[in-house]
Formats: sequence, structure tokens, C-alpha cells
Amino acid sequence: VQLQASGGGLVQPGGSLRLSCAASGSIFSIAAMGWFCQAPGKQRELVAGISSGGSTNYADSVKGRFTISRDNAKNTVYLQMNSLKPEDTAVYSCYADVRRVDDPQTPIRFWGQGTQVTVSS
Repeated sequence: VQLQASGGGLVQPGGSLRLSCAASGSIFSIAAMGWFCQAPGKQRELVAGISSGGSTNYADSVKGRFTISRDNAKNTVYLQMNSLKPEDTAVYSCYADVRRVDDPQTPIRFWGQGTQVTVSS
């Protein structure tokens, strides 16, 4: 199973970015998906998560600005980031709790490569 993230970059304060993360491989089903971020010198923290049924949760710092969504047919999770602030600058990593074809009873968390988001004027 592999997760491929895309969509990071440099944006001015107040701008928007959309991150995508597609899972591929021997996938039976995917439970939760989401995004963590890690800024230099800080702990990794959850940004947003979404269940297979569409329930979402967000870090307080991004509520009202970020929106997480998923396309189950494409095994893809998205993070729409609006009203970006310099403090949002971090490496963003996606995850997916995958039930594989060879062991559909046991979800395993897979991670995508990080994508850099830099908010600066």
C-alpha cells in the first residue's frame, strides 16, 4: 500500500491550498484518513481526520478555515486550506488506516510522504 500526497507549496497569508493524498495497492477498504503536520522544532499534531462514513474532526487552530473530505471510490483524501496563516507553515503528512486484501480484519496505518506548506509574504 502506498500513499501519494501532492498540493503543497508557497502561498501568501490569506491564500489557499488544496492537498490531496491517494492510496493505492492491495486495499480491501480504508477506515479513517487524515492529515498531521509538523513545524520545525514542534511536535507532530493532528490537523484533521475523516472516518469512512464522513465524520470529521479538526484541530482547534484550523476550524473554520480548513475542510477535509474524501472520495472513497478513488481512495483519496483532500485538505482544503483557506485563510492560511504563517503559523500554518509545516510539513503536512497524510495517513490512511487500511484493511488490506490479505488481512481485512486488521487496519494498519500507512503514511504518505510529507508535503511542505509555506505561508509567507
